[in-house]
Amino acid sequence: MTTLDEVHALTHAGSLLSRSGEIVAPYDLEVAHAGASGCCTLPAAILNAGREPFDADYARAGRVHLINAFGVTLGDSIIGLAALVAIKRLHPHLAFTIYRPAHAPRYVQRLYELAAHLGEIVYLPVPLARLPVDELKIDMGNQLFWPRFASMPMIDFFLWALGVAPESIAADDKRNHWLADVPLAPIASEPYALFCPDASTPVRSIPASVRARIVARLADETGLPVLGFGAVDHPRYRDIAPLCADTDDFLAWIGHARYLVTADTAALHVAAGFDVPTTAFFSTIPASMRARDYANCAAVEMNLPHLRGMHASARPADLDALERAYLDYGADTFRAMPFARGPSHAAPSLA
Repeated sequence: MTTLDEVHALTHAGSLLSRSGEIVAPYDLEVAHAGASGCCTLPAAILNAGREPFDADYARAGRVHLINAFGVTLGDSIIGLAALVAIKRLHPHLAFTIYRPAHAPRYVQRLYELAAHLGEIVYLPVPLARLPVDELKIDMGNQLFWPRFASMPMIDFFLWALGVAPESIAADDKRNHWLADVPLAPIASEPYALFCPDASTPVRSIPASVRARIVARLADETGLPVLGFGAVDHPRYRDIAPLCADTDDFLAWIGHARYLVTADTAALHVAAGFDVPTTAFFSTIPASMRARDYANCAAVEMNLPHLRGMHASARPADLDALERAYLDYGADTFRAMPFARGPSHAAPSLA
């Protein structure tokens, strides 16, 4: 084990061991403004693919302990749980305990409550001594700081971090279909298309100046009223943001939609789980990193090479470049916007 200073502890590609012998999440320490100085890396008995790649022997395992999995965003967690389900499909006897950051956003924690059938959830910190010596233990903490997280499709990253060769898993098992087991609340009685323009950061969102044009194109193509999250000035659009209070609502509005247009990868991942045809816009990350396995997705990559790989930005110069890219792409009517023709819908025109 290596003792880390404050900066290296918070950016460590893995979870931490506190001075008192507890496994802690760097994210929790940062959010709680708790001191991280003096924390150590976890012992070698807890596998960490970033430190040393491994092939997990799941056939001989019983219970698997996943330390600090699968991040603190909704999209990352959807994908991470899809990787877990793919492994469990190959090894149905497995039981999982998932150790989660206690300070992750409530809407993310709710996803794990809805997925409780996939594994036991335990909140960090936990004493290292509590983990059984003879059971498989895998550290997946702080994945944002793992080099491969930025260079692999996310589902492949999580499979690799779990000790599974990504190419050994079929594409269909990488499409978040585990979400279909989550019961959806009934919502709108009439069919609708859905517009989700806001991502987790402005530089990945659809600029406000072009949203009405996209709504018009979506309404014309599908023949459906367009519902969405946020104000858009268009007669065939209705803002349902006030009706989306929690994760359950978010899943339901997407899962019941006939078509989705989005720049939010979390919405994209949900739509893939329910086979909702989608047009997805990408600005700072290649589409192949998030949508490669989604047969029902038509991806649009904006021409922004100087912003490639940027996790977040609200800088005016970056947002101006983003807006120019959208305007250059779609001219006045967004006639170029592609639509998916997936297996669950012969065409998006379902009115």
